[in-house]
Amino acid sequence: MNKCYQYLIHAAAIDASHQAIRRIDLIAKKLLEVIAVKHSMGIPMTVGDAMAMHALASPATLHRKIDLLYEVGLIDMIFVGKDRRTKYLVPTDLANDYFSTMGRAVLESLNSSML
Repeated sequence: MNKCYQYLIHAAAIDASHQAIRRIDLIAKKLLEVIAVKHSMGIPMTVGDAMAMHALASPATLHRKIDLLYEVGLIDMIFVGKDRRTKYLVPTDLANDYFSTMGRAVLESLNSSML
């Protein structure tokens, strides 16, 4: 087997075994990734920011995906300060654990391909 594909095999196995990830589709997964990256960069992402990602899907679809990610426990919506009108999207511990597992899969794949 081509060692370049080992990460994809690991990632597919992780996705299949992760209960919350199995419940979302590719659009929701991509949205989760964007939320996590923005959060890790210290760039707060609002619901409105997410719904404006027209290259990913329509605003209505993105709103449904936000609701789905919240329902399965992969994101949380928080308020900052006293402004209760703006909801910020943040990955939960469940999402962070998923990304950590995926990161380990990347490292394992890189290490095994160097052998």
